[in-house]
Amino acid sequence: MVKSAKKAFHTGTVKKTIKINATADKVWRKISNIAGLPSWVLNVKTTTYRSKKRRNVGAIRLITFEDGSKIEEHVVAWKDKEYFTYIATEGLPLRAYVATISVRRKTKTSVELTWQSYINSKKMSEKQFLEFLAFMGSFYQTSLENLKSILER
Repeated sequence: MVKSAKKAFHTGTVKKTIKINATADKVWRKISNIAGLPSWVLNVKTTTYRSKKRRNVGAIRLITFEDGSKIEEHVVAWKDKEYFTYIATEGLPLRAYVATISVRRKTKTSVELTWQSYINSKKMSEKQFLEFLAFMGSFYQTSLENLKSILER
């Protein structure tokens, strides 16, 4: 008899940073358009607003991925031209997902962009959780590299 993996709640973080050779304004314009994800985030088919608000705290978006899955996210913090933080309220195998995308100007024509998140899972095995964290890390990295190539054109 194979003993099944113990399912529990797990907590972790994912953080990816990339240097982009573009002005802070140009980078901010791109990332602060919270419904503009299909142009740079991996496997996003559509992003639509679920709120009248388009920017800042209280803006809500619904992301639909190419596989049909959907995630609803609410902006909970916003500092113009610096960062915004959002939480996922539906669509992930998680109890909590809080993410921040931040822009730090390095020179007049380059920035450091960081995408980081805090994750608390629903009940799953440790192996499943570690695989999920690895997936999120590669999802962030690939999306950031895609954004970099678009903004550096």
